[in-house]
Amino acid sequence: MNIEDLRDYCLSRKGSTESFPFDETTLVFKVMNKMFAVTDLEGELSVSIKCDPELAISLREQYPAVRPAWHFNKKHWNNVLIDGSVDISLIKEWIDHSYELVVSKLPLKDRKALE
Repeated sequence: MNIEDLRDYCLSRKGSTESFPFDETTLVFKVMNKMFAVTDLEGELSVSIKCDPELAISLREQYPAVRPAWHFNKKHWNNVLIDGSVDISLIKEWIDHSYELVVSKLPLKDRKALE
């Protein structure tokens, strides 16, 4: 997976958008204006994604490429280094999990708009 693949996959989620709200290199993916994935265009390719707290800990223990996300609530956000050590299908599952967690917390009218 490269940055183009990551970008395309995140933007393929219904209602997702991209922006640079922090600086020129931090690409943020949102659904209904709520973040579900963040990547930095500089340095090693990685993605920060929201995660169920118990699953977040389990993934960190299982995969060396998964670590607490820097600058985010460590209980709810993981950063995944995309270095080939984790199968791309798993990374996509985790992005979907993040997206679904964010969508589940949206107001009902916003969730209905995504259907």
